[in-house]
Amino acid sequence: MPTVIKVEGISKLYKLGKVSSKTIKDDLRIAWANMLGKENPFFSKGVENERTSSIGGDYVWALNNINFEVKQGEVLGIIGKNGAGKSTLLKILSRVTSPTKGSIHVKGRIASLLEVGTGFHPDLSGKENIFLNGAILGMTQREVKLKLDEIVAFSGVEKYIDTPVKRYSSGMYVRLAFAVAAHLEPEILIIDEVLAVGDAEFQKKCLGKMKDVSGQGRTVLFVSHNMGAVQNLCSSVLVMKNGQVHVPKLPTVQGIAHFNQMMIEKTEVQLNQRIDRSGSGWLRFQGLEWLDKNKQSINNPLCGLDIYFRIVVDTIKHLRNVTLSVGINNLNGDSVALFSTKLTNSTFEFIEGTSFVDCRIDKFPISPGMYLVNLYAESDGEILDWVQESNLIEVDSGDFYGTGQSIPPTHQSVCIAHEWELCK
Repeated sequence: MPTVIKVEGISKLYKLGKVSSKTIKDDLRIAWANMLGKENPFFSKGVENERTSSIGGDYVWALNNINFEVKQGEVLGIIGKNGAGKSTLLKILSRVTSPTKGSIHVKGRIASLLEVGTGFHPDLSGKENIFLNGAILGMTQREVKLKLDEIVAFSGVEKYIDTPVKRYSSGMYVRLAFAVAAHLEPEILIIDEVLAVGDAEFQKKCLGKMKDVSGQGRTVLFVSHNMGAVQNLCSSVLVMKNGQVHVPKLPTVQGIAHFNQMMIEKTEVQLNQRIDRSGSGWLRFQGLEWLDKNKQSINNPLCGLDIYFRIVVDTIKHLRNVTLSVGINNLNGDSVALFSTKLTNSTFEFIEGTSFVDCRIDKFPISPGMYLVNLYAESDGEILDWVQESNLIEVDSGDFYGTGQSIPPTHQSVCIAHEWELCK
């Protein structure tokens, strides 16, 4: 198959805290360096795009020396943790922004779905925006009319197609935007994580459509944190880390394995040392410990065992109405369980200092395997601390059903107590 996208040495430098990256003085310095045949003087000031690093600097390489090729008909998944540079790369490929260095060679029309509202005029109706997007892609009105009914039917917003899109919900926006991007027959379709806005049924519908598109010889670039969707759709993946290609393009299964290993390595940093976290900082998670029913420390929770998990937090002021959440995801990024004080209608009050919060779980229902933990705390709507992939846990086999048989590692996520009865 011929190459339709060739990326050579793409880099993107941003100046932090500024709407515009340069002043007139900066422009003159760059122009003078160019006249002398020297490198842009600001390139040397750029630091790696690593949120967990304490190395400061006004300039950050959002992307740094990206190289890869995409063949016609290929479905390429681009994966990496938040802040890896995935969305910046797609914006450059879609010509929303330009690279600081490097070049891109594209063969064919590109349709992009990067974020809610991209490419739509808010004051135009849904139907008018369909024709607008078709014109942007170089299509005639007649060509768009032939696709119009199919686009509207797929989007499921027939009732509102003559309504200005500024009155659409985010889900309606995405439904119509995807329908337009997928049906106006671009040679290259670029989809960012925006599909997460839609409901599960629509996401499944979109994945099916992307499979159809690739089966027609068109090329798809797909960014997602849902490793199940990536594995189901993509023929190869590009793993990104800190604005760089972490490993060269690989078959999907191998690429996802590399990504999972990256996530596991992330949890090896002690929780109280993690700086890739969000929130005001009035409260900080310091540790997570698993306990048996007698509140004795255990290494791993056992499937079917009555257990506690204990959260250690530090607060630097008196806090009221604090809610805590512990989410457990599998290595594919799918949510497996959520334990939240909101669900039990509980709140806590913390005084300044270190506190311990225990949560009891009867017959721990999660199947044996490796999982990642997300920790979240808020108070009256203000995020206090949020650490994603804070810990790695390994759930061991246990006798969940009380039959004397340990639960083996399976593809199921949870065990559910149930009974069978033969009725005559």
